[in-house]
Amino acid sequence: MGGDSYIRFVAALVFVLALIGLFGFLLRRFGPNAGLPVQRRGAARRLGVVEVLPLDARRRLVLVKRDGVEHLLLLGMGDDRVVETGISPPVIADAPAPAPAPSFLSLLKRSQGDKP
Repeated sequence: MGGDSYIRFVAALVFVLALIGLFGFLLRRFGPNAGLPVQRRGAARRLGVVEVLPLDARRRLVLVKRDGVEHLLLLGMGDDRVVETGISPPVIADAPAPAPAPSFLSLLKRSQGDKP
């Protein structure tokens, strides 16, 4: 292989990589999701899946949260249904603070038989 072959190989590689990049750009620009709004990284999300519960091989319950309100959906078998809507998320009570861990010195004294 001479120097000419290496130059042709590198040129062909650059050409193929440029075609792949161009195809990716065109797919993003004019692809199936081209008209949809793009979620920015710092923006707050309005929609999310809270939980999924499979019922059997074909059906599942999906709990979806939208703008702070939860909706229960039954998906599968070609017949998707809204089971319940307008569910308020449960309020989780604050857990009591755990007791502070004993110091190393008190554990050392206790292991040697001294009372703290």
